[in-house]
Amino acid sequence: MKTIHIYTNGRLEEKRGDIVREFPLVLQVNGREIATLIASPHDLRFLVAGFLRNQGFVESAADFHMLAVCDEFGIANVRIRQELPERLKPVLTSGCGTGITFTLETGGREAAVAPSPAVAPEAVFRLMEELARQADNYRNHGGIHSAAVGDGEGNLLLFAEDIGRHNTLDRIAGEALLKGIDLAGRILVTSGRVSTEMASKCARLGIALVASRTSATDMAATLCHEAGICLLGYVRGGKFTVYTHSDRLLVPEQAAASLPGPVPRGRIPGVTGVILAGGQSSRMGSNKALLPYRGGRFIESIHRQLSEYFDEVIVVTNTPEQYEFLPCRKVTDIHEGMGALAGIHAGLHHSSNPAAFVVACDMPYLNGDLIRHLASMADPGGVLIPESPTGLEPLHAVYGKGCLAAIEATLLSGQRRIVSFFGRTNVNRVNVAQIAAFDPEFNSFRNINTPTDYYRLREIERGEALPAPADERAGASA
Repeated sequence: MKTIHIYTNGRLEEKRGDIVREFPLVLQVNGREIATLIASPHDLRFLVAGFLRNQGFVESAADFHMLAVCDEFGIANVRIRQELPERLKPVLTSGCGTGITFTLETGGREAAVAPSPAVAPEAVFRLMEELARQADNYRNHGGIHSAAVGDGEGNLLLFAEDIGRHNTLDRIAGEALLKGIDLAGRILVTSGRVSTEMASKCARLGIALVASRTSATDMAATLCHEAGICLLGYVRGGKFTVYTHSDRLLVPEQAAASLPGPVPRGRIPGVTGVILAGGQSSRMGSNKALLPYRGGRFIESIHRQLSEYFDEVIVVTNTPEQYEFLPCRKVTDIHEGMGALAGIHAGLHHSSNPAAFVVACDMPYLNGDLIRHLASMADPGGVLIPESPTGLEPLHAVYGKGCLAAIEATLLSGQRRIVSFFGRTNVNRVNVAQIAAFDPEFNSFRNINTPTDYYRLREIERGEALPAPADERAGASA
C-alpha cells in the first residue's frame, strides 16, 4: 500500500492505495539473452513458458530441460531441447508498453484452426461475465488486463491478468502447457484490444473463438479469417460485433434449423419464468395484477412477455381461481403466510427446470435483453441477483434449485425476508454497472403499488408523462 491523493471537487484527499506493479524479467534461453519481458510480478513461470510456446520454440513441457525464475534479480534462466535460430528478428508489437515477438504471422501462414462445434452466444456472455468476476485487480485500481479460456459451454478453465494484454495470453498458454490442458477448440475472452500478435498466438494455440470487450484491428481480423477463428469485439450489454466466421456461432435460428420439428424462437433453455401474484395489494386497494392494461389485465402483459423467453411459465398465487384465464400452471405457497420468500420457494419447487427467473406481478417495464442476460448466467446451485442504485433486486432475480434447502430452512425458522437465506447458499451479484449497460434508467425494477403509480403508468403509455426517477420507485422489501 502506498500513499496516494484523490482529487475530487477541488480538494486533494490523502489515501492509502495500491499501484499496479511493473516487473522487468530478463529472459535467457540456452545461455543467450533474447528479451526483457515487462510484466506483472506473479506466476512468472507460466509467462515464460507461454512466451516460448507462442514463439514456436517449445511445443510441450518435455521440451524444457530447465525453467528457473529468480524473482530477486529478475532473471529467467531456461534451457530447451531445440537450438534457437542464429538470428532472431524482433518485432515490436502494439501490446501495452510495446510487446515483442519473433514469429509474427499475417495472412494465412498459420495453420488453420481445426473445425469445432458452433458456440452459442450465451456461452460467450457467460465466460465474459466470469472474466469480470475474476479480474479483481482490474476493478480495484485499473491498469491490469485480463484474459480467460473456457469450453464451448462458457465454463472457465484458465484465467490470467497482467499489465500487458499480450502477456495474459502467454500466461494462459504457459499454464496450459505445464498442466497438460488442451486449448484446441476453446473460447478465449480478453479485456483488451485484439491485435495481430494476439490473433497469431490464438491461431498457434488452436483457439476457435476470440472475444474482446473492446475492438479488434484489421490485420487481426484478416489473420483470424485465414485461420478459421471466429473473432468478436465489443462484447457488452448482450451484444457484440462479429468480424470473422459468423458461421461458428449457434444463434437461435440456426439451432432451430438443425433440430427436427418446430422449435420456439428465442426461448432460454433450463430456466422457468415465475410470476409472483400473492401480494395483498393493500396500498392499491384492489388486486393490481387484474388492473386493466394494454387491452387485457396487468398480469397478462407480464405473462405474455415471459412466454417469449421461457418454455415454462408458472404463476404463484393462493387464489388460482382468479387467474384461470392465463394459459399456464398456477401453484400455491407450500408455506402460507410467509410472503414473497414463500412464493419464490413454491415457484422453484414446482419448476421443471434447474433454475427459475422470478419477477413480481407489478413490474411493467421488463427489459427483454436484461432478462436474457441474467437467465443465461443462471446458477442451478444458488442465486444470481442484480443490483440497482437502491440495493439488491430479489424480485427480478434468478434462483437455482440448489438453494431450495436453504430457503426451506429459513422459512421454518420463521424468517420472511428474501435475503435471510443468502448466507446459506451461493450468491452471485450482477453489479450496477453491468445492469446499466442494458437498462441505464433501471426501469426494470420499478413496480406499481399505489393508484398514483398506476395512473402515472397509464399516462406514460399515452405519452403524457415520463417514468418516475429511480429514487422514487417503491421497491418490495428484500
